[in-house]
Amino acid sequence: MPDAYRPGASFQYYLGHNMQKRLSTLLCTPLLALAAMPLSADEPIDVLLVGGGIMSATLGTYLQELEPDWDIHLYERLDQVAEESSNGWNNAGTGHSAFCEMNYTPEQDDGSVVIDRAVNVTEQFEVSRQFWSHQVDNGMLGEPGSFISTSPHLSLVWGEDDVNFLRERHSTMVQNPLYAGMEYSEDWAELAEWMPLVMAGRENDGTPVAATRMQMGTEVNYGAQTRQMIESLSEHDNFTLGLNSEVRGFERNDDNTWRVSIKDLVSGDEYDVNTRFVFIGAGGAALPLLQATGIPEAEGYGGFPVGGQFLYTTNPDVVSQHLVKVYGKAGEGSPPMSVPHLDIRYLDGEPALFFGPFATFSSKFLKEGSWTDLFGSMTFNNVWPMMQVGAGNFDLVKYLVSQVMMSEEDRFEALQDFYPEANPDDWSLWTAGQRVQIIRDDEEQGGILQFGTEIISSEDGSVAALLGASPGASTAPSIMLNLLARVFPEQVNGEWQDTLIEIVPSYGQRLSENPELLREVRAYTANALQLDEPMNLDDSEASRDEVQEEALEADSDAVISSEERAEENAAEEDSTEEGATEEDAITEV
Repeated sequence: MPDAYRPGASFQYYLGHNMQKRLSTLLCTPLLALAAMPLSADEPIDVLLVGGGIMSATLGTYLQELEPDWDIHLYERLDQVAEESSNGWNNAGTGHSAFCEMNYTPEQDDGSVVIDRAVNVTEQFEVSRQFWSHQVDNGMLGEPGSFISTSPHLSLVWGEDDVNFLRERHSTMVQNPLYAGMEYSEDWAELAEWMPLVMAGRENDGTPVAATRMQMGTEVNYGAQTRQMIESLSEHDNFTLGLNSEVRGFERNDDNTWRVSIKDLVSGDEYDVNTRFVFIGAGGAALPLLQATGIPEAEGYGGFPVGGQFLYTTNPDVVSQHLVKVYGKAGEGSPPMSVPHLDIRYLDGEPALFFGPFATFSSKFLKEGSWTDLFGSMTFNNVWPMMQVGAGNFDLVKYLVSQVMMSEEDRFEALQDFYPEANPDDWSLWTAGQRVQIIRDDEEQGGILQFGTEIISSEDGSVAALLGASPGASTAPSIMLNLLARVFPEQVNGEWQDTLIEIVPSYGQRLSENPELLREVRAYTANALQLDEPMNLDDSEASRDEVQEEALEADSDAVISSEERAEENAAEEDSTEEGATEEDAITEV
């Protein structure tokens, strides 16, 4: 892709803070924002990113390093970036690494536990840790403590059947080097040490109880990450950030570039920007925007919006007793979506506890969206699949209705089941972000509701969009690597290879099959991200150069070729779609 011409317009930036009606912990770090919008230009830019969330920030950061001379524009409809799903208050903040999420490890009829999907998610999160470490080293991300911290991940179950499941899950997982150090206990006193808030006030009546603990779990503020990366991108002359800028439409030019119509929501002015590549990373709004491109690959896709609420407290006396993330199992007869979890959060410096999620339903595709979003996304090609999904998911619909009908007392009783000594005066209700789950037309099954994420791109790779939800933010670097391989295959297979290995030292290799490289990678990332992980730092505090050297010395049979990687990426997407469950809909909400 040749260098692009920058429109000769004059831009003025101002420093702004988020002054919306939210808790003080929502205050954003200063961020460069546009006061004047670019004029229309005939010469196309290189990349146009739609949406100011973690996905656009991650892709923009990759591309800025891979092609420093490319002209990149990012447009966000709100007056700040990271205000929808990426905002720390609008997701659970779990560094989803499959340590505690039991829905990633389904039990089979014979009692065995399948961990393939968990391994896939863990491998992806290791890529995230390497990507973030590289950005810290390069100054694209700030002090690690501002966006990531160590928070042990625990899985908790009650009853003989679930204890048997967790015991088998642990036994299976610890055979894989990714889960070395995972602890298992059925001892009441030990469990009380691991999670005092959860165990306090309970009578030990002999009911079987068990938990696993992975001490290298993390709590992540994806909103802080997003703001820091976009602020760093804004320091480059060839990056343009447009806030209060709503993308309204797409038109294919004769030279196969795209003319993108944008409206300045402050002045009301409308203008066009020509671009060679478009990425639509607009959260729930990605579906209608993808439909607006008119590419045939978007036909048959619909969306099912699901929201979530949490009870939260910032009472320091309560928060200080629970510096972990504890995930339970759904109750008998309830869908996996109802899995309760009590999480430590660090939101812009202030610790808090979140409990939930409680599912909500709205026809909006974004928290700050329109009630007409769902109906506006209906087309001739997706109406029938959407109707089939509604008819075929009665249990899910029934569950959502029961959740919407919950009273304040009902929600607090659910909290007390998890935290018996909870005081209602300490807890408030927070409505988190919206997620839009994928509905697609399957040739064999008809309309299916698909949980997980999926990249949709045009045949020529000039436009791509990310649909779906969890695991999302926590695996954004891996998802964007897959996108790069799909839409820029020649560069990924050629001149970008060395740089990609600098960014992600294990790029192209499976850490689960290379314990030595895994050890080096975890030592490097624990050190770079300043994580409290003694098991990863005892042997060595590996540098990035040492990790890259170890990766290059790996057995060539363990290295995945570019062609194999492309095939594996596609297979992973299919595996993720098939293995996802309803819980994924709001795991990160």
